[in-house]
Amino acid sequence: MKAAIAVILGAVIASGCTVRVADMTVGSTKNYNINSAMFVKGKRVTGEDTYPVVLVPFGIPNMKTAIDNAIEQDKCAVGLSDLVISQLNHSFLVGTIGVRAEGNLIIDAAQPGCTGRG
Repeated sequence: MKAAIAVILGAVIASGCTVRVADMTVGSTKNYNINSAMFVKGKRVTGEDTYPVVLVPFGIPNMKTAIDNAIEQDKCAVGLSDLVISQLNHSFLVGTIGVRAEGNLIIDAAQPGCTGRG
């Protein structure tokens, strides 16, 4: 009986869920020239903003920070295409909460130092 309770309790503590919040064709938190004729599709990247939970969360996840973390993986990137935003709830008394942004980098080859990226 004690083993069954331990297994159930372990499953509850280790459980969590990820919920898809938004699907966007294009998303960005950066200022850029939307009329640039030198946009290139980059690799698929993921950015997260997560905080630990021990009874209460130690912060509030921010969608902008998650998108910034994804975009800033390439110095020439100005946004994300085929963007998926997910909310992460992996906690029951202890764990993490957060926001994940996943998408393809939009690279502006017209920016200084970014030529030859196409």
